[in-house]
Amino acid sequence: MRLVVGLGGNALLRRGEAPAAETQRRNIEKAVAVGVARLARHELVVTHGNGPQIGLLALQSVSLAASFPAAKPYPLDLLGAESEGMIGYLIALALMNALPRREIATLLTEIEVDPGDPAFRSPKKPIGPLLDEAEAQRVAASKGWKMMRDGSGWRRAVSSPMPRRIRQIRPIELLLGAGVIVVCAGGGGIPIAAGKGGGFYGIEAVIDKDFASALLAETLNADFLLLLTDVRAVWSRWPAADGKPIGRTTPSELSSIAFAEGSMGPKVEAACRFVERTGKKAAIGAVEEAEAILEGAAGTLVEKLRKASPRPRMGRS
Repeated sequence: MRLVVGLGGNALLRRGEAPAAETQRRNIEKAVAVGVARLARHELVVTHGNGPQIGLLALQSVSLAASFPAAKPYPLDLLGAESEGMIGYLIALALMNALPRREIATLLTEIEVDPGDPAFRSPKKPIGPLLDEAEAQRVAASKGWKMMRDGSGWRRAVSSPMPRRIRQIRPIELLLGAGVIVVCAGGGGIPIAAGKGGGFYGIEAVIDKDFASALLAETLNADFLLLLTDVRAVWSRWPAADGKPIGRTTPSELSSIAFAEGSMGPKVEAACRFVERTGKKAAIGAVEEAEAILEGAAGTLVEKLRKASPRPRMGRS
């Protein structure tokens, strides 16, 4: 079976954790050991989020530019490449240690977007650390950034256009055919656009990791799209105390429920998009339950036609 497995940013850096290198290394090693490595009997492509990391790099870039007036803050496409290399390296290292007999490759991945995408007029993707309202207002005023509420705090909001084409799809297919586990399209990939006179250029945006993962799975003709995060399933209402976990479902059933744009919403939409376009299955759940989710015993399974067979009852996380 060919799998595309997306590791959410919150599975790599928990809410409230300091974004220290060792913290991220430890979380990634755990995510690989308890989840991703156990799927290695399949053809495996791993993607990952970068929201906390790219936001932190943006803050560091602004501080650096303040110390060197001739240097402008780095644009988001460069910061995306930086975070993709950093996180991809940590995931590859963890996979190498967990699976010493397997070959692992990490690819910087450019993904084309449309510069006319409506997302550029309405930034809605949260990145960076979670701030309280007063600090968010100070950052917005000092850096000229738009801020948005995300759960209990505030984060920077940036444009997030839809991915259109993955430039490295052929090398990814070649590596998979050779039995290599591929880490790619990290952080939604590096956003680029085609120039009118030919060639490509970087775009100031962050592509949503889940939409990029769904496009990657569709283009690779994957059998299953598995989106892993820090919650055990999609809930009918959030917070969990006000709802219940959704087991087996369909895109049409999920479309009747409103999900938060900055967190579960993109995962649900990406899973539904993959299922509707391919007729294959997608699932959303906790990284430590990856095997059980793939077997239909945990998480939220999205399929075109829901079967009548019952799912095991899940406790609340």
